[in-house]
Amino acid sequence: MKREDITALFPEATSEQVNKLMGINGSDINNARSGAETLQAQLKTANDELRKLQETAKEVERLRNVETELTELKIANALRDMREKVSRETGVPMSMLTYDTEEACTEQANAIKEFAKPSMYPTVPDGGEPGSAGKLSTREQFSEWFNNLSQ
Repeated sequence: MKREDITALFPEATSEQVNKLMGINGSDINNARSGAETLQAQLKTANDELRKLQETAKEVERLRNVETELTELKIANALRDMREKVSRETGVPMSMLTYDTEEACTEQANAIKEFAKPSMYPTVPDGGEPGSAGKLSTREQFSEWFNNLSQ
């Protein structure tokens, strides 16, 4: 507000009254500016805090992902170590073991070993000793063995 505006609205106002109105108006303007500056400072502080919280939330999410990955790796390593142990103890290749517990893997390994065991060995009349003279020729021994298999 300007002095001219006051004198135009209140032509009978004295110079002292106009000065008082101008002082009140200036005080109101200063108070409004001060309040606006305070609010702007509070807004800046709130925005800074919000930015920090967002960064913290991102870091927490990243740490959760790392923790999950670490847990999965620990589980995978423990499983691999257990299967290696069962493989060493039973002689069954680790790649053939698929279960998640040591007991189940041991049972699986034993079942694999039982399945892989040959069901029948050929009988050798001379005991398999080199140079021993059997009653039958090699051809006759093989023929007999083969005929026994097919029965």
